[in-house]
Amino acid sequence: MKADMNGMMHRRAMLQRCGLGAGALGLHGLLHEEGLLAAPAADPLAPRKPHFAGKARRVIWIFVNGGQSQVDTWDYKPELARRHGQTLEGFDRFTGFFANAVGGLMKSPFAFARHGQCGKWVSSIFPHLSRHVDRMAFVHSLYTESNNHSPALFMMNCGLPRMGFPCVGSWVTYGLGSESRSLPAFVVMSDPRGRGLPKGHAANWGAGFLPSVFQGTHFRPQGEPIDNLKRPQEMSAAQQRAQLDLVAGLNRLHHARHPGEGELGARIESFELAYRMQVAAPEALDIAQEPESIRKLYGLDQKHCAHFAAQCLMARRLVERGTRFVQIYSGGMENQLSWDGHNDIAGNHTGFAQESDQPTAALIEDLAQRGMLEDTLVVWAGEFGRLPVAQKSDKPGRDHNPHAMTAWMAGGGIRGGTTYGATDDIGHKAAVDRVHVNDLHATLLHLLGMDHEGLTYRLNGRDFRLTDVAGKVIRPILA
Repeated sequence: MKADMNGMMHRRAMLQRCGLGAGALGLHGLLHEEGLLAAPAADPLAPRKPHFAGKARRVIWIFVNGGQSQVDTWDYKPELARRHGQTLEGFDRFTGFFANAVGGLMKSPFAFARHGQCGKWVSSIFPHLSRHVDRMAFVHSLYTESNNHSPALFMMNCGLPRMGFPCVGSWVTYGLGSESRSLPAFVVMSDPRGRGLPKGHAANWGAGFLPSVFQGTHFRPQGEPIDNLKRPQEMSAAQQRAQLDLVAGLNRLHHARHPGEGELGARIESFELAYRMQVAAPEALDIAQEPESIRKLYGLDQKHCAHFAAQCLMARRLVERGTRFVQIYSGGMENQLSWDGHNDIAGNHTGFAQESDQPTAALIEDLAQRGMLEDTLVVWAGEFGRLPVAQKSDKPGRDHNPHAMTAWMAGGGIRGGTTYGATDDIGHKAAVDRVHVNDLHATLLHLLGMDHEGLTYRLNGRDFRLTDVAGKVIRPILA
């Protein structure tokens, strides 16, 4: 099978190699004709043109984890106040999670007032965000498919209420690539106060069946945001570069022998990105470089919101430097550790609004001042809404409600000061111009210049997409 000591090839080895070579040529031709031949390895995160000229280039998603109450935040319902304490006739007590704790209709504990030229009614828990309603488009008729956190989180993040599918950030970076060669294309920040990850954990920002290079990079909420961000002290820059070159060369040799293994290209790129990040990421995340006026604008001098302020400011610095998609989770694992106000809806929502209101408003203002809001899409949404009836407890709360929730978007091609859709008079169900989660995703992709029906990935003989077999763009909220 091998050459002899004089370098001559044995007859058997020659016949084997020639035979396999002829077969390989034939197979190559057949695969080429069927369009199944693997393409040469290329940078999977190289910037790519959208399907058409989009208004947005990047996204920052404030994920309101736990399920905020629409009737206590943005969806003003005076009828709910008038019917406070009444029994909701025909109500399915299994809509939420606690069927044996269903009380009567409950008015919002918060005052509402009109704001902006559009006259939008906003809860008193958002004194800062209420000043930007003329930049926002509100969707009040959003609904989802599950009353359970994990499936609802997967639905909002991945377009299906099951794990194992690519999330929206992965689809966006798969479609558009990255504008930075030294920072992650897709970054996720979770609650920094020790309240844990959202239910479903990293599956919420996973790439599913897409190449793993498109998955979100989770920044640790405490300590060093990423492992090995600093080069080992005992290694020089030249030594590290030589080590990476050796590893990359070995990986490329292996890739040449196994061209169908797409993950090898992702592995090579991950090593190179990690090397470049050691220089770029510390600078990008160093919010101490910001002037005092910006730090105060975000609320870094305020103990109750400094942690979320730091994340919002880092998000702005990342997208400014080419990161394509940033997702920030407000709230941790469940119940009182997030917006999941089963008990004491007043205290729960007041606390989390105080943490996120000023930093999110500052993010919008800062982007606008820098001329970045026009091509940066800011999204504010969680996994579901909450019921208009009380959940009985020492301090009344609200149970889960998949039938109605509110989301808003700003910048990036959004028509500010608009409201789309409506719930019924008490905020129980989406009633007018109902919007499915797939419609929200279709709209987000459209703003980025991508046709949601054309952004596909073939797997097991089927073209998969973020919006599955549904989705329509919410055109009335587009500028």
